[in-house]
Amino acid sequence: MRQVYRWVSALALLNAAHAFASSDPFIDVLEPGGAAVGYVFRWEHSTYRGAEGGADQTALYLYEGEYAYLHATRIGLKFKQDDWRFDAFIRYRFEGFNRDFRPESTANLPLREPGYDAGLSLRRKTSWGTPYIELLTDVSNGSGGSEARLGYWNEWRHNRFTLKPHVMLAWRDEKLNNFYYGTPTYTAGAGVDVQAALYASYALNERWNIIGAITATRRSSEIASSPIATGSAQGDAFIGFLYDFQPAQQRWAPASKPLIVKFLYGQSSDCNVAQTVELSCTSTHTVDNTNVAAVHFGRKLIENAGGWPVDLAGFLGLQRHFEQNYGNDYWSMMAFFKVYWTKFPWDNYVHTRFGFGSGLSYSEQIGQMESHDQGRRDRGTWKLLNYLDPSFDVRVARDTYVGVGVSHRSGEFGKSEFFGNVNGGSNFIYVSIETAF
Repeated sequence: MRQVYRWVSALALLNAAHAFASSDPFIDVLEPGGAAVGYVFRWEHSTYRGAEGGADQTALYLYEGEYAYLHATRIGLKFKQDDWRFDAFIRYRFEGFNRDFRPESTANLPLREPGYDAGLSLRRKTSWGTPYIELLTDVSNGSGGSEARLGYWNEWRHNRFTLKPHVMLAWRDEKLNNFYYGTPTYTAGAGVDVQAALYASYALNERWNIIGAITATRRSSEIASSPIATGSAQGDAFIGFLYDFQPAQQRWAPASKPLIVKFLYGQSSDCNVAQTVELSCTSTHTVDNTNVAAVHFGRKLIENAGGWPVDLAGFLGLQRHFEQNYGNDYWSMMAFFKVYWTKFPWDNYVHTRFGFGSGLSYSEQIGQMESHDQGRRDRGTWKLLNYLDPSFDVRVARDTYVGVGVSHRSGEFGKSEFFGNVNGGSNFIYVSIETAF
């Protein structure tokens, strides 16, 4: 229950606020090789005047390695010594506005899009709670600003129910504040923001958990005085769920885990991913003739989960996009979990499996397929999108498979700020070969 709760409170914190996401709450909560997914729905009273109301939603992906981790919107390296922990990381900053969801007060201003921060953090567990410090600086050519944070966590547990209070001070420099809240007639200087939050979780069982939170933030006077701000108060709340892949069973751990390597080549398709999986639409190059080639590296995390013929693997991928005469070729990267169903009635004759991957994809630039799809509907694009990878494979040797699948990027129907509120994406139908070493 303790480990489940820690995951839950971490998920809660990460999505509780746009610009004020605190120091990484996933620290020291997962054993190496641990994995979890979740989904949250969030409601916010925005700092921006005239911002659209409504719910935001985000899928979450978690993986903990020995020295590296993926924590939904944060990827980093970790170093531990007794009760101390030091992290170096890159994280997504939930702040600003994009083309498709612009507050009314910013109508005549340049876009202030969310960015990426590089950071260092240090924390220590004590008998009275967990204090931490964190330093951040923009690395996305956006604000160019920096932030220093000082925070504190505590927790109270009773049976399946847990509360976790959190407080934090954040000093933000002038570059950061002015980028997001300055105007041609107003300069937002450096200032200190204050946040208090209460996170809650309830464990339905060993795998499923309900999560929720309320958060209150008091902005500095430099932000509150901006003509595009509503004042100093910001609040939000959310509710969601978390699925723990494995508290109830021993992690799959052979003497040495094999490295999975997969090569694929795909062609652009105007079919959506559901149509392709159903085999109702499998045409390629009907709108453009762009292609991709990719390599995925992964390891199996769980074998026969819960006694079912279901395996779970984690992958990192690098994909090259060939734009032909539409523009320059470019790279994209992905990190995702993939679940495989491994048992079918015809296994005595030929062994097959169906896989479904889900995670994150970051593109170096926006390609022809996504630009065309979004442009014809007058919608914006985003470099970071959700990634899906359904596939069907046939085993041709002991650990070798050939297969077909779809490499898909999209923005969750425009309902996720994390994915730029993008409604659309791209599909490439591919053939592949995979083996393990």
